[in-house]
Amino acid sequence: MTTQNYKNIIIGSGEGGKYLAWHLAQSGEKTVVIERRWIGGSCPNVNCLPSKNEIWSAKVAHLVHQAARFGSPVTDHPSDMAAVRRRKREMVEGLIAMHLDKYRASGTELVMGEARLTSSNTLEVRLNDGGTRTLVGERIFLNLGTHATIPSVPGLAESEPLTNIEALELDRLPEHLIVIGSGFVGLEFAQAYRRFGSRVTILERGPQLLANQDRDVVDALVQILGGEGIEFVAPAEVVCVKGRSGSAVSILIRTPSGEETIAGSDILVAAGRTPNTRGIGLELAGVKLDNRGYIKVNDRLETTARCVWAIGECAGSPQFTHISLDDFRVIRDNLAGGNRSTRDRLVPSCLFTDPQLAQVGLTETEAARRNIAVRVAKIPMSAILRTRTIDETHGFVKALIEAKGDRILGFTMLGPEAGEVMAVVETAMLAEFPYTKLRDAILTHPTMAEGLNALFSRVEQTKAETVDKRSTRAQAS
Repeated sequence: MTTQNYKNIIIGSGEGGKYLAWHLAQSGEKTVVIERRWIGGSCPNVNCLPSKNEIWSAKVAHLVHQAARFGSPVTDHPSDMAAVRRRKREMVEGLIAMHLDKYRASGTELVMGEARLTSSNTLEVRLNDGGTRTLVGERIFLNLGTHATIPSVPGLAESEPLTNIEALELDRLPEHLIVIGSGFVGLEFAQAYRRFGSRVTILERGPQLLANQDRDVVDALVQILGGEGIEFVAPAEVVCVKGRSGSAVSILIRTPSGEETIAGSDILVAAGRTPNTRGIGLELAGVKLDNRGYIKVNDRLETTARCVWAIGECAGSPQFTHISLDDFRVIRDNLAGGNRSTRDRLVPSCLFTDPQLAQVGLTETEAARRNIAVRVAKIPMSAILRTRTIDETHGFVKALIEAKGDRILGFTMLGPEAGEVMAVVETAMLAEFPYTKLRDAILTHPTMAEGLNALFSRVEQTKAETVDKRSTRAQAS
């Protein structure tokens, strides 16, 4: 068997890995990417982008149901799930073609197969179309990703439940979808399928949805989703499952009030992620894992093995595509002699329910836990006049300002286009602008971002700010 040598070997073609590959290859270094199945990683194939594609189809269905309220009554028809899937597939096919073009243009070699490390710099690839190859690299980059966790509940795995992958391939409408888990995946799919026409029940093991969010945020979101007919049971421990998802299932749950059985047609498991780190020979390469199975890395994303790095979710980085992209930047700059770190990153997130829930920096809960004194400003979405024009006034916006200064420490928005508005605040936080810059900025009317004027005008002023304002008025007079 012929051994082939490369400067760089990247296992996995997810966000950070593919950008690193394209960068290194364009720099003139011989680079190869090994990918098992998803060209471009899970995001454009089975996660972020296709899920948002179907969420938008669900939004359209919702608007159709509400059309008479906007003066355009239409005949209401059931959702055509085959058409929803077809639109999603067409987008994915276009994204795959785009990725293949970038591989060709960059000069990166893409190998479709399953890799297994046999030493710190050598791996064997079982090719998807048959045969094997042995590759040796001066540097190895692990971009292994994660997969949906199936909890060890009696009967759950045997029921063949849906995960995010299978849910995106449905060409039928579940009669009653039972969602296990209330994180990002669970909530987004729950609302989408409710809007398509399914009955939906969410089971959450913990006392509240979105465990890391503030209670007022969770309560408002539950009210919005509950208003659309989604049912919630929390806390609810799943005891056992009977039947087969797609046909008929029954789930025995234990709640504070006792045990009960919930019957449905389909199960969607959205109970967390498991890293793809087992069975690929990491131990033979000297790459150590933590007690959760994630690869141990330092703040430069270097593993315990020499000349081996890890990128994205498998390295325990926050599970967002945009963080994997930043992991690429950290490695890229450090390979060029820089000293970039993953420490103290400002990590934005956006839950793509409708309305969106966007958050960056501290929450009130986190500030209290860390004993950080803050001033909190909060306004309802109805105070932002743009929401009146589109009749989407549910939710609110709030910001955390340091108690004895004017830095913005956190921002949360539950409302239309929250992710876009958050980007404005995040930019101000990165630039270390005082909150007064957004309070006094001239923002276009009527837009969602205009609400930042009103929000930051609600910040309670410190004594120093009050004295400064009086001094300014005195000078002006």
